Amino acid sequence: MFHALVVEKNEEGKTSAAVQELELDALPDGDVTVAVEYSTVNYKDGLCVGPGGGLVRNYPHVPGIDFAGTVEASDDDRYKPGDKVVLTGWRVGEAHWGGYAQKARVKADWLVPLPDGLTTRQAMAVGTAGLTAMLAVMALQNAGLKDGPVLVTGAAGGVGSVATAILGHLGHEVAAVTGRPETADYLTDLGATQIVPRADLNETVKRPLEAETWGGCVDAVGGAMLARVLGQMQYGASVAAVGLAGGANLPATVIPFLLRGVNILGIDSVMQPYENRLVAWQRVATDLPMKKLEAMIQPATLSDLPGLGRDILKGQVKGRVVVDVNA
Repeated sequence: MFHALVVEKNEEGKTSAAVQELELDALPDGDVTVAVEYSTVNYKDGLCVGPGGGLVRNYPHVPGIDFAGTVEASDDDRYKPGDKVVLTGWRVGEAHWGGYAQKARVKADWLVPLPDGLTTRQAMAVGTAGLTAMLAVMALQNAGLKDGPVLVTGAAGGVGSVATAILGHLGHEVAAVTGRPETADYLTDLGATQIVPRADLNETVKRPLEAETWGGCVDAVGGAMLARVLGQMQYGASVAAVGLAGGANLPATVIPFLLRGVNILGIDSVMQPYENRLVAWQRVATDLPMKKLEAMIQPATLSDLPGLGRDILKGQVKGRVVVDVNA
């Protein structure tokens, strides 16, 4: 028997989420059974737990788009009982039962060995959001960061917090965008050298090109803010775009791309090849200062999740929520 947060839908289409006790036979098919230790709360989790079920493909369902824990049983030679593993992506928590449970069963290809130097709790303090942030930083490095500050939008959120900490640790000037003045000290402690009020970038684009300001950007917002940022990028600079919280539409012109050679680098952590995930996790273990990682953590339990799901959809969650599924 094990405990899990189960989302169910009634005949009227309304969803509800509650902690239930389940048999191991309830787990979906897979190669590896994991004793889950920690998971996190991401924007997609908020959609899955919230009214209507959001991204959930089937019911009953266990959300949680990532988890870290210990292998209990394996039909794959790559993983043996006792191995520490981490999982992000592959529609876990959407189409396949996810991390909001004390047990999980998944395909072996979806897992990555936990890197040396990281605990399972730290791995979930990073989680999908942090892995996405690392992939974004790696993409900017490969494209060539320019001199000057690197802009991070949505900086107080999961992706933004980790991106700010990584970039600051690597010695870059970081301009952190936030709409919550009370998060300024938090972002400065993570490594931000400049706080940019969100209102400064929410204004309607009046000119397709503005002063060349940013040497790179991790954009976790999208929409109108991304359009505004494009006109402020330095010549040949790149934007690693990772989120759509501000909407999927991009009300921009081609001028920043034609006259300044600005690049948009799309980052999707869901279907990353094993090799990319392995390198990114190893980089997390070396390039993310653990003291700053600990400062991002908000602890939670399975019973806290319905409320936290609503909070993250409202933009009221700061840093990284780490769910101890055994608490």
